[in-house]
Amino acid sequence: MNKTVEETLLQRRSIRRYEREAIPEEDLEFIREAIRNTPTSYNGQQFSVIEVSDQLLKEKLADIVGQKQFKTCARAFMFLSDFHKIAVAADAKGLDNPGFENTADGLIVGTVDASLAMMSAIVAAGSRGLGCCPIGYARTVNPEVVSELFGLPQGVYLVCALAVGVPREMPDLKPKQPRDLVFFNNRYGVDDMAGKLMEYDRDFTEYHRNRSGNTSDADWIGEILGYYREGMNYNMLDALRKRGYGVEK
Repeated sequence: MNKTVEETLLQRRSIRRYEREAIPEEDLEFIREAIRNTPTSYNGQQFSVIEVSDQLLKEKLADIVGQKQFKTCARAFMFLSDFHKIAVAADAKGLDNPGFENTADGLIVGTVDASLAMMSAIVAAGSRGLGCCPIGYARTVNPEVVSELFGLPQGVYLVCALAVGVPREMPDLKPKQPRDLVFFNNRYGVDDMAGKLMEYDRDFTEYHRNRSGNTSDADWIGEILGYYREGMNYNMLDALRKRGYGVEK
């Protein structure tokens, strides 16, 4: 089932339950080509992707990350920041490699490239009626174990995983921040920001109270701050350095 661009982008939602059904090969090829055509910094293509089809490997990943989506999705895509390829190319051509990945901007470039590639996959999959769920916890839960599982060389780290499959659910759309909290005209806008955020917080709580499936009184501000508090326990800088990203400046 092909969807319009408008349907694909404006009706997007995270799908966490999938039918045990294969994805047609022509749809997978479309997703791969959309990923490959992703815009990147300098056209350096500082990303790569591991497509996981092996069920035992997906189940092992689910056990590590604690996300059931990996078990039931037809494909898991691991989006990687990748400076290993340019290191190999420089060595093959006898050129000096300055080690751009050891700068903050290099880290950002690889992360942005991999993130753009993932969004290409989300849009491509959605346009074919498939469901997706980005899983950032795959990056933080146990970087060394995940890196070893996929044989990641130096200069490569996992940015985000993406589960893709035939949807078995269609959850309610989550409310997003209103336009005047997202779009500013010419300068960053702070007028009544606290009031607007509090109103959005109330809308988010109302969504949780009335959504189909599990309901709660969860608010947006408290929920996000809770995620941040949990994230304060991740030692990603050490994990990145072990992957060859020795950020110096």
